[in-house]
Amino acid sequence: MVKPENNAIVIFGASGDLTHRKLIPAFYHLYANGLLPEDFAILGVSRTVYSDQEFRDKLRSALEENEKTDAAILTEFCEHLYYQALNTSDADQYTVLKQRLDIFKDTHHTQGNAVFYLATPPSLYGVIPECLAAHGLNDEADGWKNLIVEKPFGYDLESAISLDKQIHACFQEHQIYRIDHYLGKETVQNLLVFRFANGMFEPLWNRNFIDYVEITASEALGVEDRGGYYDGAGAVRDMFQNHLLQVLAMVGMESPAAINADSIRDEVVKVMQSFKPLSDDDLQQNLVLGQYTESDVRGKHLPGYRQEHGVDDESRTETYVGMKMFIENWRWNGVPFYVRTGKRLPTRVTEVVIHFKKTPHPVFGANAPENKLIIRIQPDEGILMSFGLKKPGAGFESQEVSMDFHYDKLESMNMLTAYERLLLDCMKQDATLFARTDAVKACWKFVQPILDYKEQPEHLFGYAAGTWGPKEADELLINDGRQWRFPCKNLANTDYCEL
Repeated sequence: MVKPENNAIVIFGASGDLTHRKLIPAFYHLYANGLLPEDFAILGVSRTVYSDQEFRDKLRSALEENEKTDAAILTEFCEHLYYQALNTSDADQYTVLKQRLDIFKDTHHTQGNAVFYLATPPSLYGVIPECLAAHGLNDEADGWKNLIVEKPFGYDLESAISLDKQIHACFQEHQIYRIDHYLGKETVQNLLVFRFANGMFEPLWNRNFIDYVEITASEALGVEDRGGYYDGAGAVRDMFQNHLLQVLAMVGMESPAAINADSIRDEVVKVMQSFKPLSDDDLQQNLVLGQYTESDVRGKHLPGYRQEHGVDDESRTETYVGMKMFIENWRWNGVPFYVRTGKRLPTRVTEVVIHFKKTPHPVFGANAPENKLIIRIQPDEGILMSFGLKKPGAGFESQEVSMDFHYDKLESMNMLTAYERLLLDCMKQDATLFARTDAVKACWKFVQPILDYKEQPEHLFGYAAGTWGPKEADELLINDGRQWRFPCKNLANTDYCEL
């Protein structure tokens, strides 16, 4: 594998949780596997005052405690870590940041190449690029400059457009990497190869053979210590608008002209622009918003959302979204996509289920086996295919059997985590798995009617923590003669409550 060019990585918000839990471990694993540049520097930036050595010691302790590390490799890695205390809202203080990057050109041969990672509150997403530009740190005359922006990119359509204009005033589109860690998962990327490299699947990937599609992203945990943030966001903004619509677009896209960033992202945008706009009737009939309430599960008491730390006692924030939606184009016309995501569901799992139409052969009729293709994105990445075979004995009665593939069964497979893959791609100037500005706007345009609709208090249903969501979400499929797939055996949604 070709290594990236030497560069400096500047992490704004370096004293925060994301840096300690995700970013630094990702960089360490890339280094340990020989995937980082020949030379590099990682500069943490935040208001908290640390010396370089204090910052290194803090991160080293965290890595030793939470990751499998090699002492010698870890020592080498930590020598590339630096720190700069900075008020990130004060442009005048960026002079010292520019000076340190100039030093790295000599000490780490960075050639002026730099990645600026905004691991900060969203309120700083527009401020930091302006401060960087004020000191010429967006100028690529002496090396490339990339800006990584975490989600959420905007709070609604209006704020997303405003933020986009603010950032584009300082950085060009090719420099902006809007990160969505779901797109870094191996199984999501494999959708492209699975569909377009196998002649047996692509001819069936359309309305003539597919009955419906399910996309599920369930979380067993509640909001934990994120109540303050989550109560201002909700499941629509936190999961549906970005993660799930991006996965849906990967499932529904047409074959790209080439395997490169522009071609693939062109096709993703076309899908998003083909989402059927949501009418008032669609919102009433095809959308379910829910909030988990307290319950007892296997002897353990689970608090309701309103009992969580940082959550308003009368909060109407949704923790569950279930929706039936359509893609209005030739390939998918009439095929429903059922999408759901929620907290405090029975298990943590993200999967795509392709339900193929049953055989029209009259011998089997209603008893024909259902053919399903299950693409597991997390936690057990793999692909499961379900089809019918003859039961042993007399007659031609069929039974459903499966073929199951797990990525972790491949001994030679050294899978990168989502953040490792995306950080490496950014350093290689590969934007394939990052959201483009037109895709972000298309998603917000589709979601804006939901944001307006959910402000009305009567549009929220309760579900007991530990169940699969409100019964109204089941009815989205039951009314069509279908049902959700339950990823866990022996679990069914039988315990409902009213809010």
